[in-house]
Amino acid sequence: MTDQFTLAESAAQFILARTPLRPKIGVVLGSGLGGFADSLTDATRVPYADIPCFPQSTAIGHAGRLIVGNVIGKAGNIAVAAMQGRVHLYEGYSAQEVVFPIRVFARMGIRALIITNAAGGINLSYSQGALVLIRDHINLQGTNPLAGLNDDRFGVRFPDMTHAYSRAYREIAREEAGKLGITLHEGVYAGLLGPSYETPAEIEYLRRIGADLVGMSTVAEVIAACHMGINVLAISCVTNMAAGILDQPLSHADVLETGERVKTTFESLLRAVLPRLAE
Repeated sequence: MTDQFTLAESAAQFILARTPLRPKIGVVLGSGLGGFADSLTDATRVPYADIPCFPQSTAIGHAGRLIVGNVIGKAGNIAVAAMQGRVHLYEGYSAQEVVFPIRVFARMGIRALIITNAAGGINLSYSQGALVLIRDHINLQGTNPLAGLNDDRFGVRFPDMTHAYSRAYREIAREEAGKLGITLHEGVYAGLLGPSYETPAEIEYLRRIGADLVGMSTVAEVIAACHMGINVLAISCVTNMAAGILDQPLSHADVLETGERVKTTFESLLRAVLPRLAE
């Protein structure tokens, strides 16, 4: 059986052969947030289905394309590799399959990663549409992408997760948000398996153990990025308040609608932050 490192290297070379750009920054775009990738210039668009061994997204609101293109900055173009959608554990994928795209990013030469997601708000100071920097996470997904034999070519057996979410990157994001007049919160993200939304009792439990946000992605990707020495900035869009906070049913349609509503603000923040990460 071909090992994951070799498969990731093969997929990376497949992508790089289709573009003259050599991005050092990767972006993972979550539910309702994929529009940013469509604005990249000099873009090469590669469907996930065409990339060797790349998992296929089945979630609504995830286009399933990898786009390599430029963001126009004040000091020139910044090459970016953007995932228009991701895969999740709840789709039936293993944790290793979920993080395969992050492994591919590393083999492409990506050293900085912006991860975005749609999340449920637990912290009562948040409101629908709020943007939140993730400073830490709680892994309640019941699995870890590093379980099994370790491949030292990716990273060490026991990676330290103390600074999995870069403090320096969060400071950059806060600075740029301030210049744009964007309110940017900060909090702890709880990752659950899904696909069912959480019960009110589960949300109360999550609040008591320190979670400000809840979602069904991101955690495994960050663990894999940390394993490979990639610096991470993670931003959640609070697309709904979690179960039991508001007296209304939860709907994925609301998630997509909120993503659409905040996309201009979200994209403005990304465009401001990206040049700083490229310095």
